[in-house]
This record gives sequence, C-alpha cells and structure tokens, in this order.
Amino acid sequence: MKLDVVISGVGGQGSILASRALADAAMASGLNVLTSEVIGMAQREGPVTSHIRIGDDLCGALIPDREADFLIGLELSETVRGLGKLKPGGTVITSESAIIPVSVQLGLSKYDREAYIRHIREQAEKAIFLDLENLSLQAGNPRAGNVIIMGALSTCPELPLKPEQLLRSILRLVPEKYKEMNTRAFEIGRQAMEAS
Repeated sequence: MKLDVVISGVGGQGSILASRALADAAMASGLNVLTSEVIGMAQREGPVTSHIRIGDDLCGALIPDREADFLIGLELSETVRGLGKLKPGGTVITSESAIIPVSVQLGLSKYDREAYIRHIREQAEKAIFLDLENLSLQAGNPRAGNVIIMGALSTCPELPLKPEQLLRSILRLVPEKYKEMNTRAFEIGRQAMEAS
C-alpha cells in the first residue's frame, strides 16, 4: 500500500498543520510516513507545498511528478500550480476561493478565477471544489479551511486512516481553546464532501 498526498496553499492558511496532522495520524495508525515541506519566501501569502507519502517501499520524501493520489488545494491558483504532481485518475480537493496576490491588486497581473477552475476540471479526472470561505464562517473561524479540507479528505475511501484518528491528530496540534471549533470544522468538511 502506498498513498501520496500533496497539499498546496499559501502562508498563513495552515497547510503545514494539515500536513503534520495527516502524517501524525498515519504514524499513529502504524503506517510508514515520509514528509517534505517547501515554504515560499513570505511568511504570509507565499506559496507553501507539503508532500506526505504514506505506506510501504517509500523512496524519498518528494513526490515525483504525476504520482500524487491526492492534490489538496487551500488556494485556487496554488492548486493549479500543483497539478503537475497529480497522477492520472488522481483526485483534487480544492478551495474555490482565491487569495489575490499583491501584483494583481496593483494591476500588474491578472487572476482569472474561472479560467483556473476550468483548467483544473480539464486536467483532473476527479475534482471537488469546496467554498472554504463560507464553510469557515460556518465553523466560526475564517481560518478553519485547513481543517475543513482535512475533514473532506477523511471521507475518501482510498485514505488508509479512520476519520477519528485524523481528527485526534489535528486536536493534538491545536491549542485547547480551538479544539471545539476545529472539531466543528472537521465535521463541516465531511458533510460538505458528502453533499458534493
């Protein structure tokens, strides 16, 4: 058994917490895990990509191009950037929300949200789009998208983890005062995935 997951986002979205929770849950389930993180130049809003490799006969922490079973996208353009990692038949679970770069705000470049969505649909056989912005507000915290998308991932039968194990790992990594909100966010993600 081998499962490769890429998580793409920007700084400040919690993609590192999501990847560490996924790795922790896999290790707690007795599975082998290798991880790698690439963090952009800016602490906030720079690109962040995590590779999580779970299973047997793992060769290196970096997932080769076209071998990821899942591409988890916390930001739409970063999902597009990560598409080269997705294997044929792989699954994309992504936010349909955008974080508009400064260059776009200054009029130096464009951010074509609809073109990004079309491109993801053309490139991925299975693509699920979640409104993480609205779902985060339902959870009670605008920055809960990372846990919501982990809840969504936990519904996938290919994931060799029980949902409660993944949630336990998330709750181990967050401060006590955020545990209830994160439990709610995880369940909202599961419900959103089942409704899609």
